[in-house]
Amino acid sequence: MAVTPDDVRHVAALARLGIPDQALANYVEQLNSILAHMDALQRVPSGGNDAAVDAKPSAGMPLREDRIAPVALTIARDRFAPMMREGFFLVPRLATHEDSGDGA
Repeated sequence: MAVTPDDVRHVAALARLGIPDQALANYVEQLNSILAHMDALQRVPSGGNDAAVDAKPSAGMPLREDRIAPVALTIARDRFAPMMREGFFLVPRLATHEDSGDGA
């Protein structure tokens, strides 16, 4: 299967890409090279190991059990966050975010 300049123009139009006429031959050559490489890969024997291809989606890698545990802090909370309310850190408002008084 070979790619023609018309194929490249058609795909470019679908993708809303503008391809200059002087670059068209280069795109055709590159795409045909890619397709030739893919064809060569298709002809490589797989060694009969089709088990991975035929496996059911549920037969993947087993998932680990989720374990939720609190992370121990190495520094006391009051050293890096002295203000807290109801378990949340209070952060002072930045001067650039102060109320400008314009009602917004």
